[in-house]
Amino acid sequence: MHDIRLIRENPAAFDAGLARRGAPPAAAAILALDSARRELVTRMQEAQARRNEASKAIGAAMGKGDRETAEKLKAEVAALKDELPAQEDDERRLTAELNAALAALPNLPAAEVPEGADEADNVEVMRWGTPRDFDFTPREHADIGPALGLDFETGALLSGARFTFLRGQMARLHRALAQFMLDLQTGTHGYTECITPLMVRDEAAFGTGQLPKFAEDLFRTTDGRWLIPTAEVSLTNSVREQILADATLPQRLTALTPCFRSEAGAAGRDTRGFIRQHQFEKVELVSITRPEDSEAEHERMTACAEAVLKALNLPYRKVLLCTGDMGFTARKTYDLEVWLPGQGAYREISSCSNCGDFQARRMNTRFRPEGGKTNEFVHTLNGSGLAVGRTLVAVLENYQQADGSVEVPAALAPYTGGLTRLVPLM
Repeated sequence: MHDIRLIRENPAAFDAGLARRGAPPAAAAILALDSARRELVTRMQEAQARRNEASKAIGAAMGKGDRETAEKLKAEVAALKDELPAQEDDERRLTAELNAALAALPNLPAAEVPEGADEADNVEVMRWGTPRDFDFTPREHADIGPALGLDFETGALLSGARFTFLRGQMARLHRALAQFMLDLQTGTHGYTECITPLMVRDEAAFGTGQLPKFAEDLFRTTDGRWLIPTAEVSLTNSVREQILADATLPQRLTALTPCFRSEAGAAGRDTRGFIRQHQFEKVELVSITRPEDSEAEHERMTACAEAVLKALNLPYRKVLLCTGDMGFTARKTYDLEVWLPGQGAYREISSCSNCGDFQARRMNTRFRPEGGKTNEFVHTLNGSGLAVGRTLVAVLENYQQADGSVEVPAALAPYTGGLTRLVPLM
């Protein structure tokens, strides 16, 4: 959500920010609604003041025995009373229209975000690690996985496309990855572990920007709740409608949860394999910060996600997303892309975003600065630390052997119960 005062003060700058995101100008329409609402509120206040004034004057007229004046004043008060409900209805309508118009607009990009239309215009910031030099032709995970317990057929039989059934050693490796990530983010990086609801109400999905624009990307229950597409929704909304103490910031939260996505906008993309699923697990990172700290927190959060890849010795690159490729709520985003030798390409495994005060305004989450007299909106950040399924894919492809087995990264030894290698079962 945007600050209407900033749009009033500099509508040209606001439209320029939207233009960088490929969105049409909106300031004029927003300000027209804002002006109409403000004018109506002024008229309502004036009418209410006149009603109060006339009501007092009735008593004075009656005290003087001026019945004629008193009757005229009574008629005026009655007319004003009859007008107010219609004005209140109009005010609610205009407020709803204004809020809906503001809610439909994406966050404005930070100044340092590069201009561009899509992922082709993203800017590589750095690379880490050297891709392994295989003495055989590496295969994709979808080819080596089934023999190791990555059962696509049963998943499809039970639930349809984009569902997978994990068995035995593959399930153990998946669990080991998830627990390793969670322990790293809590024990080393200081995030507070949370267990959150997997279903949320409309206002929570609105708060983090999934609603109303992206409803088709979500799954909905029969009683009107939404399955979370990421724990970002429940973690970030845990501070909704609160005024936080300055001393509690920053808050760093993490959760390992199932995530559910309809992938409505991904028709035909990654239909093969384990990369893009309707149901998957992810370790999510969320930070709630003071505005002046959010840029440094963004760099810190991204480094926390990178630490997982470094510990697993998975080569990756860090990419700064361009204006046309950022998510709706983000003002700046880094993607981490892991090297997949079977595909011969870097693929996204984490996305870390600074949302500024965009989500905080939708959630009405503020804080009182130490020594300050007024409350301010917090800044919110979120990132993957990491997507467990995509990390499993990266391990399978980077640690595969010529005989179809897969070595287990040394960092996972405390979590695998002695399992050091996945071996073909058929």
